[in-house]
Amino acid sequence: MSLLEAVPPVRGKRGRPRRRPDVVLADRGYDHDKYRKQVRGLGIRPLIARRGTEHGSGLGKHRWVVEQAFALLHHFRRLRIRWEVRADIHEAFLSLGCALICRRRLSSLR
Repeated sequence: MSLLEAVPPVRGKRGRPRRRPDVVLADRGYDHDKYRKQVRGLGIRPLIARRGTEHGSGLGKHRWVVEQAFALLHHFRRLRIRWEVRADIHEAFLSLGCALICRRRLSSLR
């Protein structure tokens, strides 16, 4: 089973939930017609940066949010390297880290 087929239902507007996202963003490492065909076969529009083109495709502004979230979570040493064997404990620490990040953001808005 591919990673895209394992995506849980996407929440959105009221009504029947969508089963898959509308768009998949990817970097130049996935620039191949094979991957584009696979994504289109699932009914998803691929936005994959082309190799050999200049930077500035516009995908960076979406990826920056994800990269920033990883950077913020890596401030917690316990999440930087996964020491826990059990996945539920690691997920609990991950949730705690996300809650602390949200609390910091909200308190800075006051």
